[in-house]
Amino acid sequence: MQMNAEYTSLVAVGDSFTEGMSDLLPDGSYRGWADLLAARMAARSPGFRYANLAVRGKLIQQIVDEQVDVAAAMKADVVTLVGGLNDTLRPKCDMVRVRDLLTEAVEKLAPSCERLVLMRSPGRDGPVLQRFRPRMEELYACIDELAARHDAVVVDLYEVPVLGDQRMWDVDRLHPTAEGHRRIAEAVWQALGHDAESDWRTPLSAAVPPGWLTRRVADARFAKQHLVPWIGRRLTGRSSGDGLPPKRPELAPYIQDDDPQQLS
Repeated sequence: MQMNAEYTSLVAVGDSFTEGMSDLLPDGSYRGWADLLAARMAARSPGFRYANLAVRGKLIQQIVDEQVDVAAAMKADVVTLVGGLNDTLRPKCDMVRVRDLLTEAVEKLAPSCERLVLMRSPGRDGPVLQRFRPRMEELYACIDELAARHDAVVVDLYEVPVLGDQRMWDVDRLHPTAEGHRRIAEAVWQALGHDAESDWRTPLSAAVPPGWLTRRVADARFAKQHLVPWIGRRLTGRSSGDGLPPKRPELAPYIQDDDPQQLS
């Protein structure tokens, strides 16, 4: 397949990572790496069309049931698929089923587009990553195998040092900051064969580590605002995305004014 092509359409499939949390805009909506990528692609291709079907909290089964067939029917030039990581963070996770569902998604999406983009997602440094690392690496091994089989692009963000830096992650410790999303968009842009406009791997400047009290205050705030509600949803079978529609459900022309803050 041709790389560095003048692609005319993009469909993004996935969960909160692709929806754009926590890259918050002044109007309360989320931007994120997929919107940033669409803005850059649209600048090169008049009439460029973009859809983002991602919804926060979705598991791979929900992504397959609710997004994959819709995305395949759109016949976009480029489709991005990032999913399965939410499953690996659940206390009980059937990795065989996760792999099977991811395989089903790829087998449907790959023939529907010119270029399928998969991703080995980044992880924030800390004990959570260490606890779930075996599942994540099993997921990523499956992604590598599927990419080789279906000639898909893999954007490898896993264990890139700067993306593990805690300053790249929002206070919820689950979603990248605006700078994190900007770098991810740049990584996907380059993976599609385009010339680099920045080095997304460049480390952040050195910073003085926060003191013990500052860390404990941050831990308490995180537990109250994010961890406890997350546990509550798990216990009651709810999701943060329940009832929410896809971000951009139609493959429609991307208007640059939609997003005045682009990759710069």
